Amino acid sequence: MTNAVETSLALAVQAIEASDEEIALACHITPDGDALGSMLALHLALSSQGRKSIASFSEPFVVADHYRGLSGLDALTPPSEYPANPGLMITFDVGSIDRLGGLMPSAESAGDLIVLDHHVSNTRFGTINVIDPNAAATGVVVRRLLSMLGIPLTRDVAINLYAALICDTGRFQYESTTPDVFELASELAAFDLPIPELSRSLFEEHRFAYLGLMGEAISKMVLEPESSFVWLSLTQDMLSRHDCTLDEAEGLIDIVRRAREAEVACILKEEVDGSIKVSLRSVGTADVCRIAQANGGGGHRFAAGFTSHLDVDATLGVIRAAL
Repeated sequence: MTNAVETSLALAVQAIEASDEEIALACHITPDGDALGSMLALHLALSSQGRKSIASFSEPFVVADHYRGLSGLDALTPPSEYPANPGLMITFDVGSIDRLGGLMPSAESAGDLIVLDHHVSNTRFGTINVIDPNAAATGVVVRRLLSMLGIPLTRDVAINLYAALICDTGRFQYESTTPDVFELASELAAFDLPIPELSRSLFEEHRFAYLGLMGEAISKMVLEPESSFVWLSLTQDMLSRHDCTLDEAEGLIDIVRRAREAEVACILKEEVDGSIKVSLRSVGTADVCRIAQANGGGGHRFAAGFTSHLDVDATLGVIRAAL
């Protein structure tokens, strides 16, 4: 942990300890395991100390079914009830303020805004920015914050931090998996976590309908050996025919990236409004975060994404040119 991160963490601790009102917590739109797990971990930890907080994310206010094993989901508050002018607001895994969706005005009006994140592409939109690109997950940053606040872990908090950790390390597969990651996992596992159940619900369990969608999608996958590039396109028509949602297809990129012949994997997912949500993965020297940032997105060197308002062919052209 660098001196800059230590300094910003100390400022965050001061702001939280000085706050005598309800603390507003928010993660990014369509939250993943790290965003949800990190936010709920701090929410439950503050509650265990008698501190009031409110946790939410923007519409669509729906938690994907595979996150059902996280603790405290019933303690989430609909975004319609989120404070418009919070005295202190904390964001989790939010790379830029627009990723807050409908909660962005609250962030802009907050007295103090603490940004907890590990994306190197973070735009540092807070008054206190705790950004550690070396952290494997935002959950790692939250664990450090809890330690500095002197708040002990509980089993429910540990479940959420473990979910954050395994989601953003791909079950300890990615380059971000360091000795420190295993030390944290060991600390959390000591709380008798439901590790088999979490692993199955988060990564291995899918509806039969989704398996049909995956089969069709993979059958249309394209390999471009000259660019060491593999991609597939997921359309609204495909989703409709298989009665699936985009949330269910979140892990499909991890199947595509298995192609041995490709250094970069990509899924182009058509949104309801016609825009294209692009997910990129690198298993080599390519820095896909640079591609995402150049197109208004962000992420990490090996995992990044952006939203395109071009059609699929034009979006692919942009990616090929960058590669």
